[in-house]
Amino acid sequence: MVLKNNTIKKQKRKIDFASFYWMRVLKVISLTVMPCCLFFGFVYLDRYVKQAVPVAQRTGVLELVLPPWWLNDALKEKIYAAATANGENLKLDEDAAESVRQNLKKAGGWLDNVKVQTTGQTFRIWAKWRRPLAVIKTTKETFYVDADSCVMDYVEVQGLPIIKIEGIKESADSLQTGKICRIDDIAAAVAVLERLDKRDSLELQGRGLLCEITRIDVSNFNGRKSEKNPHIVLYAADDTEIIWGAEVGKWYRHLEVTDEQKIARLYSFFNEKGTLLGRIKTINLRDPKESVPLPIDKYLAREN
Repeated sequence: MVLKNNTIKKQKRKIDFASFYWMRVLKVISLTVMPCCLFFGFVYLDRYVKQAVPVAQRTGVLELVLPPWWLNDALKEKIYAAATANGENLKLDEDAAESVRQNLKKAGGWLDNVKVQTTGQTFRIWAKWRRPLAVIKTTKETFYVDADSCVMDYVEVQGLPIIKIEGIKESADSLQTGKICRIDDIAAAVAVLERLDKRDSLELQGRGLLCEITRIDVSNFNGRKSEKNPHIVLYAADDTEIIWGAEVGKWYRHLEVTDEQKIARLYSFFNEKGTLLGRIKTINLRDPKESVPLPIDKYLAREN
């Protein structure tokens, strides 16, 4: 009987030891595996939140002072990515503010004269926003240029008249965002568009004239194909041809009317008719003897 009790006690000791051993093993596992699981869980959650949270909330740490009306979510996303250097942890202090400012100077050429201040809750950002005026498509990329010929990378923007520049002879693949474009025929196209854009800004009613122009052709820039043919030609959305002529400031070399007279002719027609679109095939702005045709002119010409 005593032997039997001793055997039972030994078995209980073995069970207690085994239980103690496995409890220790489980504690070790919980202390090592669980933190790893939590770490990867938070990484996944962070990625999920970045994808799920709207742009307006994710970029809330950036306070843009007086942004342009045409600023959209795609451009906000780009500015946010540039400010945070695609993932840099932003701490609300002066060092981080300077880091944000330096980062935004590299935001694809969209911002100039950037100033950043911390408010305790946000980074308050003042900047001059460059507005795209023309678009250039190269063999590799698409770029915008503004009225100062500064190159910006492409982000689709709605509601702005952005004119395509065609007929560029020199390769535009060397263009760099944030830099001034030094290619002559692009600069010549921008010079024309910049003057039309300024005139548009004075038109306080209705859509501007540039909204009806889709492209500008500089393939005969400086008369490289034909000295007699117009050097610069614009096209409206219905392919109406608008003959500008020589490069800005060179009208006198080719016995054309002045640049101011060309603009006055074009806007006189636009304001009278309310549109460039219709039954006009060609609007000739350069010839001193040429009057801007009325819509009926081409039909009269056919009858004669």
